[in-house]
Amino acid sequence: MRRLFPEPADEVDPLETYGDVAGPWLRVGMVLSADGSVTDEEGWSDGLGGEADMRVFRTLRALADAILVGAATVRTGRLGPARLRPALRRHREARGRKGPAPIVVVTRTAALDWSLPLFTEAETPTIVVTSRAAAASAPDPVRVVAVRENADGLDLAEAVARLRDEHGLPHLLCEGGPALTTSLLRAGLVDELCLNVAPTLIGGPCHTRLLNDLTGRIDLTLREVCTDQGVLFLRYRLA
Repeated sequence: MRRLFPEPADEVDPLETYGDVAGPWLRVGMVLSADGSVTDEEGWSDGLGGEADMRVFRTLRALADAILVGAATVRTGRLGPARLRPALRRHREARGRKGPAPIVVVTRTAALDWSLPLFTEAETPTIVVTSRAAAASAPDPVRVVAVRENADGLDLAEAVARLRDEHGLPHLLCEGGPALTTSLLRAGLVDELCLNVAPTLIGGPCHTRLLNDLTGRIDLTLREVCTDQGVLFLRYRLA
């Protein structure tokens, strides 16, 4: 990976580049095409950024204490438990983190397939954030964080606070989808936006935007720009 801004460098380590934050932090990490689609022709994000994107994807997961995902992503059945490559496992263990970060599924209804490997085979047990009304529908031994509902759905500020205070998970990574990302931005909970822009254009009906009906303007400050295998890695701090 080569850094272009603010201080150009021929070679930078993604662990060092993205590991420069401390304390409570909520980072959104997503890949998108040059024309703004977060899904490829098949409707998935896997085929957009190639190996360069996957290296950063794995790095962001290794740096996080927990990984937030929306229920729609889980319902596809394609999201498995988080796993760690040996070098990233050693990095986490050296910093007192045993095993991969838990996946945290955000769902108002808790209408999920509890037989999925995400719930039955995770090395670090999956956590479900849901409404108080739906919490009882989650089977044992799934860990549940039951929160209030508000006009936008779940009270995500309460969810984030409880993940940090009760579960000891200060550094959160949101991997989407667009509905969850939009809700976190609306709630003012996002500290950093990491966008990996793939060198491709996606047209037609498969074009899925990064955000769903974001109301109001949010200004961003560009922190860093890197590139690898044609992918642009943009780091924005929310103003």
